Amino acid sequence: MPRNYENQSPTAFQRRPHLTRDDEWIRAFIKEAKVGHIATSFNDQPFLTPTIFWYDEENHQVIFHSNVAGRIRSNIESNPKVSLEASELGKLLPSNVALEFSLQFRSVVIFGTARIISDPAEARKMLYGLISKYFPKMTAGREYREITDKELRATSIYAIKIEAWSGKENWDERAEQSDEWPVLEEKWFE
Repeated sequence: MPRNYENQSPTAFQRRPHLTRDDEWIRAFIKEAKVGHIATSFNDQPFLTPTIFWYDEENHQVIFHSNVAGRIRSNIESNPKVSLEASELGKLLPSNVALEFSLQFRSVVIFGTARIISDPAEARKMLYGLISKYFPKMTAGREYREITDKELRATSIYAIKIEAWSGKENWDERAEQSDEWPVLEEKWFE
């Protein structure tokens, strides 16, 4: 029977709590993660979109951007509640029990409310923070042209106020095996 999640935090009732990681681990992970998937919705239709993102630690928010006229912008204007997922995948983990097949992974899921950054000075600052995450050795005005007003008008910059987050890590070398079935040959672990 499914659990009742009504009036619970989106991070409540972790199925495998021993895999849960603390805030320090989550911060370190999202500072390094390269791709996130932003979940938005419109009416009853969910949408999932890959994106680059930056964790603005000072303001405990996540910054990302999209085209000024597109599905993400429309969805957020309609419903600002969003989530963002970032993960790193490792190797596949075979087992001699069907329900124990697994995958090495590290992941963070963030829940919050997105807002469109409309102040040009704040938008520039957030975009430069985003660029610095991926290209830390490059400087605006030196290696690349500074952000223009025209470019700002062509993009939407968002800040997700983080309301809850969770981090998990399953990096075991092997999946659970059963002694009720023959042991897998080593070739399956190569």
